Amino acid sequence: MRVIEYERFGGPEVLTVRERPTPRPKRGQLLVRVVASALNPKEIVLYSGKFRLLSGARFPRRTGFDWAGEVVEVGSAVRDVQPGTRMFGMLDGFRGGAAAEYLVCDVACCARAPESLSLVEASAVPLASLTALQAFRNMAKLEAGQRVLINGASGGVGTFAVQIARALGAEVDATTSPKNRELVRTLGAHDVYDYATLDFAHHEKRYDVVFDAFGNLPFERVRPVLSAVGMQITTVPKLRWGLAIAKTLLSAQRMRLVSVKMRQSDLSFVAGLIDRGQLRPVIDSVLPLDEIVAAHRHLASKHARGKIILQVGVDAQR
Repeated sequence: MRVIEYERFGGPEVLTVRERPTPRPKRGQLLVRVVASALNPKEIVLYSGKFRLLSGARFPRRTGFDWAGEVVEVGSAVRDVQPGTRMFGMLDGFRGGAAAEYLVCDVACCARAPESLSLVEASAVPLASLTALQAFRNMAKLEAGQRVLINGASGGVGTFAVQIARALGAEVDATTSPKNRELVRTLGAHDVYDYATLDFAHHEKRYDVVFDAFGNLPFERVRPVLSAVGMQITTVPKLRWGLAIAKTLLSAQRMRLVSVKMRQSDLSFVAGLIDRGQLRPVIDSVLPLDEIVAAHRHLASKHARGKIILQVGVDAQR
């Protein structure tokens, strides 16, 4: 099978297509023929070596965490999934492998793909949508009628965050670049501000949650727009964010870091939102596996509108 690997840390140029044996599923696992794999900033952090103390430095390493595909074989003890089932999921941890023609995963680490999406579209969903869902529902305990501000609302996570906050009943404002304002409004944002000029110190509104999809807002800058018990949630781990989080552990206004986990029940919940028309992925571009370097260079530019997808195989049902 063809798979993306890298033999050293560096920029997107370290990513190459290799031929490797197709894996076999073990007990409780599925072998999936991958149709598409979505890119995420997490991959850049890993192949650049910034997290080598956590991820390790043994090579070759693989990339890709989001995937959608068709089950071709099931391991022993798997009863509820049959070959031919359309599934989507996210690989947890620091070891990628979704940017490949086949992968194996535990049956609990995926869910049935939404019926209303192609598998290419479904691959865009897992990591970004679960990040937003777990931030709002699990961390912030978001309630209907509360106010949310989303910073970086036109990116992969931000486009899901706008829609999921709305689906949970919140009033949503957002920041983005002027060229993406209308896109963000169509996703459900009420007021949309230019991220480069929004003056937090003199902004007239207060928010129960400020969701920083870009991960570039210091807590002291955000504090003036938080409600008395408001929470800022960032998606990017940085040392200075860690210090801010520690300082706000016992304060009414808090800063927190969301660390997404693959949960089958959460992904099934997201699939339900999609099939009910409350959520849709925004696709920036779809590129073949051979264009992995170009795809990651576009991701690193931070100018993508929604998700960048690698199409690995053909969706037999579309």
